[in-house]
Amino acid sequence: MFFTANGEEIKGGLTTDIYFVRTEEILRKKGINNRVAAEFTVQHLEYPWGVFVGLPEIIELMKEKPINLWALKEGTVFKSRDENGVPVPVMVIEGKYIDFARFETPMLGFICEASGIATKAARIKKLAGDKSVLSFGIRRMHPAIAPMIDRSAYIGGCNGVSSLIGARTIGHSPTGTVPHALIINMGGIVEAVKAFDEIVDPSVPRIALVDTFGDEKFEALLAASAIGKHLSGVRLDTPSSRRGSIADIVREVKWELAISGFDFVKVFVSGGLNEENIPELLEAGADGFGVGTSIANANTIDFALDIVEVEGKPLSKRGKFAGRKNLFKTIKDGSVHFKTIPFGKEQRVDGFEEALVPVLLNGEVVYKEETSDEIRNYVLSQLKSITC
Repeated sequence: MFFTANGEEIKGGLTTDIYFVRTEEILRKKGINNRVAAEFTVQHLEYPWGVFVGLPEIIELMKEKPINLWALKEGTVFKSRDENGVPVPVMVIEGKYIDFARFETPMLGFICEASGIATKAARIKKLAGDKSVLSFGIRRMHPAIAPMIDRSAYIGGCNGVSSLIGARTIGHSPTGTVPHALIINMGGIVEAVKAFDEIVDPSVPRIALVDTFGDEKFEALLAASAIGKHLSGVRLDTPSSRRGSIADIVREVKWELAISGFDFVKVFVSGGLNEENIPELLEAGADGFGVGTSIANANTIDFALDIVEVEGKPLSKRGKFAGRKNLFKTIKDGSVHFKTIPFGKEQRVDGFEEALVPVLLNGEVVYKEETSDEIRNYVLSQLKSITC
């Protein structure tokens, strides 16, 4: 058996924490079902900003329930706190408490992990600039969440994804290279790239791993000599025990390819890549990156859901800011800025736009869902304006 929850089990509330079910039972027996407003916030972020992702799954979970929901647009770059230190509500839910109580856990799960992955992908893509970043991380995570991982990574800025189901989710073809397994089974780099070039659809870029049996520069030259102009690139996935300076290997491979007439061959790097080592590889001339674990296993964003209003009156637990709020956003001076104002006090703030948009009104979907490409372009347009 697979240890995964299916859609019906999630919608049925089976992935919740038991204390919400017990709370429901007690409230029902006591005849209490207050109308409340609750906010999704995060007290602190690992980085100066995050990317909000996961809204479509919350819509799928909560639609047709008698609740109202407002949220940041999918792909919005956000901060944990506004200019005055007030936590930024990325979503607000309103309705009879029992109608959404047991769904707090899955709602948080949908946005905590997806936003963490998208944030890490965005930070790496911002570093890489116009260089290609491919998401290779699904093998490090449970296969049931491969579509979410690849979608979040793509929305965050990755140029492509490796999994079949992830690529289908974003409406693109999966991306990959000539793997070690093919080279080993074929008996060498030359035989493998020739077979790949002969059999695989011509629209698929020919990118060969060049660290299977021999020195990277010599295997790169063998691959380039074998199929010439058909070779799009080579990929360095050198094991850590053999690496030395991977940046110097990049420089050497590019030099040897260039002086041998193969300067059209791009050099990609994978294996243990993160924000710390990508700048050095960019300086060395790397043309692209295959990033796996650091994106797929990115730290989750610790969103919490807290009641802030009961029957129209501000009320929250200690450490939380009571009352519904209006939220406004702008990007200026290289940073994203938010202003949080008590609900109804101000409907406009000069130079800012309203940040929360209606998503569900009495269970009816009023949010216009966008394609993965549209959301990714929205993320990238924000990243261009952010320097910190």
